[in-house]
Amino acid sequence: MVCLIGILPACDGLDDHYSTNPTLRLSFSADTLAFDTIFSTIGSTTKQFMIYNPNNEALNIESIMLASGEATGFRINVDGRRGSLFNNIGILANDSMYVFVEVTVDPNGENQPLLIQDSVLFTVNGNRQAVLLEAYGQDVTLFKGGVTITKDSTLTSDRPFLIYDSLTIGQGANVTIEPGTVFYMHDQAKWIVRGSMNATGTQDAPITFRGDRLDYILNDILPYDRTPGQWDGILFGAESYGNVWENVIVRNGTNGIQFEPSTPEQPKIRIHNSQITNMSNDLLFAVNCDITATNTEFSNAGGSVLTLIGGKYAFTHCTMANYMTLTTRDLAGSTVPLSSKCLYLLHNATVDGSGPYPIGQARFDNCLIDGSFKAGDLLESGEIEISSNKELKTKAKALPDFNYQFNHCILKAEAISDGHFPGTTFIQNEDGRSLFLLTGGRENRYAYDFRPDSTAISGIGKADLEISRQYPTDRYGVDRISNPNGPTIGAYEPVSLEGEDEK
Repeated sequence: MVCLIGILPACDGLDDHYSTNPTLRLSFSADTLAFDTIFSTIGSTTKQFMIYNPNNEALNIESIMLASGEATGFRINVDGRRGSLFNNIGILANDSMYVFVEVTVDPNGENQPLLIQDSVLFTVNGNRQAVLLEAYGQDVTLFKGGVTITKDSTLTSDRPFLIYDSLTIGQGANVTIEPGTVFYMHDQAKWIVRGSMNATGTQDAPITFRGDRLDYILNDILPYDRTPGQWDGILFGAESYGNVWENVIVRNGTNGIQFEPSTPEQPKIRIHNSQITNMSNDLLFAVNCDITATNTEFSNAGGSVLTLIGGKYAFTHCTMANYMTLTTRDLAGSTVPLSSKCLYLLHNATVDGSGPYPIGQARFDNCLIDGSFKAGDLLESGEIEISSNKELKTKAKALPDFNYQFNHCILKAEAISDGHFPGTTFIQNEDGRSLFLLTGGRENRYAYDFRPDSTAISGIGKADLEISRQYPTDRYGVDRISNPNGPTIGAYEPVSLEGEDEK
């Protein structure tokens, strides 16, 4: 029970029984309350700490106050009341109360985060105690209310971008994004590309699209930045062509990357050395597009990782894996047309009454396609569905006759012997975890690492060497050609568990 003396009437004579012993002190659940980086002008989430009276006598807290009087942007709420100064607050013996804290940071005019500090000061029987408050304020370029870029532009990496609602690249406009640029996407925010995007990062300075929550969803255990569904996704319109992504990371959205029905006569996008991961719905969904991807990881979706309907596709040294655990993988039903898989390759299929869209060519060279479904699950095709005409339930072992090839790949599917799969290994293991350094991370950490463990058998040294010579380093810059076992299938060369930090 907590009484606010001076605000509420005295409780059961508590005001007559305060200890005046100067040796009695309060204790706190934290000596420092630290916030993650706070975007300027955007309020923080609410954090809290506890005040404890560990003594066998009641105490009168003569004052609780913010040292700055809210000048730093911190705000406190003591046991349900807001303010910057609270006087004569009683706390019973062996009792406790909450202090809630928020902060809004003013722009600081700097590109780098600036440390902001304040203190909550407590005075009891003439003794002063304090809990330190800390936050880093980060100025951002804010796009709010639905912004459209209508002319050729460059988005610089000087400071991050915070996008509310939507950011659209208008038809005919080309937007260049500098290496190291970070886009923080608010809840349900999206990119719409009608023109073209040239996002060329580097190994050391990738371009990142991610949610804007920098805190944790579960008490410093699960960060929002590992949680899918934090923002909407990126839509490339039918009129958008000539997009380039290099060293781009897209993570933790809802709809991933979507490509509207286009024409395979013009290149839609070229993706290199990138990572698209952790979407609550489909990760990449394309209709009748020309897409090239190399040295890229496509991983973890509540829907499917890759759905390719008609068009022309070339994937080389890519890792496609679906071990989603933070949301349920979809099963086909009245509202979900396709069950979750790692890859759908659909020839002559229709979409929303349009089509059919034929696949002119689909090549997968040195690619790893795996997931948590064992071979035999879901239409007996494991993580891969290859279908012809309008029928979406053709089993992988009854392959249709259209122009596709899986060359020196690893596939989670029932073994198939025909000319579509030269040098390919079919895996039947139930969970595939032995292929990777880490899959799912340690308990409650949800960190995924799809580099193969050096002790794994499948894929190491089994890539097509002539193809690998065109891409001599993996996504992390590790030399493929110097591997004594030969180049490895997928986006990554193997690493050893020894010396690796636990995730």
